[in-house]
Amino acid sequence: MSAIDELFQRLKSEGKKAFMPFVTAGDPSLDFTAAILKRLDAEGCHLAELGIPYSDPIADGPVIQASYTRSLQGGTKLSSIFSMASEVTAEISMPVVTMVSYAIIYRMGIDEYLQQAIASGISGAIVPDMPVDESDELAAKCKALDFSLIQLITPTTPRDRAVQIANQTTGFIYYVSITGITGERTELPADLADNLRWLRSVTDLPICVGFGISKLEHVEVLKPVADGLIVGSAIVRRIAEATNDQAKDQLVMDDVGGFAQGMLMAING
Repeated sequence: MSAIDELFQRLKSEGKKAFMPFVTAGDPSLDFTAAILKRLDAEGCHLAELGIPYSDPIADGPVIQASYTRSLQGGTKLSSIFSMASEVTAEISMPVVTMVSYAIIYRMGIDEYLQQAIASGISGAIVPDMPVDESDELAAKCKALDFSLIQLITPTTPRDRAVQIANQTTGFIYYVSITGITGERTELPADLADNLRWLRSVTDLPICVGFGISKLEHVEVLKPVADGLIVGSAIVRRIAEATNDQAKDQLVMDDVGGFAQGMLMAING
């Protein structure tokens, strides 16, 4: 059983839902990333997604794309991300998963990527550009290592293909709430709850919803039908104010911590 399986099993027994923040590794620095992960853990967040910066992101909106650009321009390297993660995961209780392009995994090699990720305390990977038809090798190797391979289902995914994706997924299903790219939204699609109810009828995996979630009103709509909520752009936008100035960065840290606290209260309060 993976760390993520254990997390959702515990939350289910407690009648709770997961709050899952996303942060970009290396924006504005890996030291800040380490500090914000520790802060989010201290606030009670259940799982963190760590974005591995990539020059050609697949579904990320302008806020996260900009954070990737800042990180890459600052010289962030995958080896340094793993080094930072190994120190942080030893100090926090929430599991950490990477949001990573398959191009990065492929370039390093599946076995090497998994070996380094696991050695760094990483519990799983979300690979947004990996078609389910081509995921057999990666899925088998992840499963053998109890390393969760979290795959995405979108509103436009045909239902037979959604079942195929669910069967190839471990840890939890990442359900994309909207058609399009990441980013804060004022409203969520009217049919989102119905889509989640159908998906729950065909899989026992936890279902977590991301893309566009930024408001407490969104939480009220989704918490009856989802096992977890993923928030990225609303957090990354706040982190964009950090400048590696100690006083300013503390204000940013407090802003992100307060936002996380409010979301946690809304989800499980």
